[in-house]
Amino acid sequence: MELSILLLLINTVATLYMTGLIWMVQIVHYPLFAEVGSEQFPEYARKHQFLTTIAVGPPMLAEALSSILLAWHIPPRTSPSMVIAGIVIVASIWISTAAIQVPCHGKLEDGFKKSIHKRLVLSNWFRTVAWTAHGLLVVSMLAAAISPAPVV
Repeated sequence: MELSILLLLINTVATLYMTGLIWMVQIVHYPLFAEVGSEQFPEYARKHQFLTTIAVGPPMLAEALSSILLAWHIPPRTSPSMVIAGIVIVASIWISTAAIQVPCHGKLEDGFKKSIHKRLVLSNWFRTVAWTAHGLLVVSMLAAAISPAPVV
């Protein structure tokens, strides 16, 4: 299998995994934070952060690395601008995660705070939309790359 197609497959699988996961987190998981008892919340928040890192760390790294490597191994019938757009989207997700969501989770480890929870839920819409956009982008890239070459 051509390296560019393999990288695109890795990128697509990791991106679609994260897209599905972020929608579940946004619609179900984060809103339910408010339902955890205040006494139990700090321990819950610490365990949540640890276990979430296990679930999202490998696919986020696979998505980021394969996005970057695609710049050197552009799949057939794929526009370089699509690859660059993917890198920009992934970078923006990582920046948002590091600058907003991780600090919110850190503050919630001290106990549930309604204002921090609200910031977490609202700011996470950015990542939800970004991962959805990246998912649509990589599926379109994959469709183009595996479609038969036009006969000339």
